[in-house]
Amino acid sequence: MSPKTPKQSRRKAFAGVAIAAAVGLLVIAGVRILEHDRAADSPSTAATADRNPMYAELAKLARRDAKDPLAMGKPDAPVVMVEYSDFQCPFCKVFATKIEPQLVSRYVDAGVLRIEWRSLAIFGPESEDAARAAWAAGQQGRFWEYHSALFDHAPEKKNTGAFTRDRLTELAGAAGIPDLDRFRADLASPAATAAVQADVNEGLSIGVNSTPAFLINGRPILGAQPLEQFQATIEAARKTAQDSE
Repeated sequence: MSPKTPKQSRRKAFAGVAIAAAVGLLVIAGVRILEHDRAADSPSTAATADRNPMYAELAKLARRDAKDPLAMGKPDAPVVMVEYSDFQCPFCKVFATKIEPQLVSRYVDAGVLRIEWRSLAIFGPESEDAARAAWAAGQQGRFWEYHSALFDHAPEKKNTGAFTRDRLTELAGAAGIPDLDRFRADLASPAATAAVQADVNEGLSIGVNSTPAFLINGRPILGAQPLEQFQATIEAARKTAQDSE
């Protein structure tokens, strides 16, 4: 039997994470943490829901690390949105290009919201490589620029060659990443694989099995919901945070 290539070993590692996390899904399925509650469109109702102890536990997943290159916004912002996303997901692209910029201008720039990215690379090898490449971009302080470049060039069909490593490197240059040799090395590094695996493990272990998905101070939102849904949940979370001070 021929030895496994490094690529095959990485694929096996990702599969192992998914299998292990599936056990977690069975454990928490009963609490339905990602059930879409349309009552959240009401800020008062959402504020009550934010006091749910389950959401308080999920809120602990926010890292609030000032040195996290895959986050934007103040580490001590009253509201943290953890975003689980895949660069080949069309609904993730809708959120990233249509909704997120409005949240950034209205809430992140005002110091109200912090956004923390998690790569839930679940759509195959090009998703995994894109996630590693995004991590590599972050090592040079260009994650969000590269994030925009990836979504601007996201393919209509998954795993058809849009995110080859050569193409990912081209996009890195377009995103202003200064050291492309370092970028290539970081992309292929065990550290990149470990970081992406950790994000996948975290997401799947709490029941996130589709993208995009969000935790806003622990309150789940599934899918690229309308802007108003995010605004209502953020405002409710801000009010809850202020009331608890």
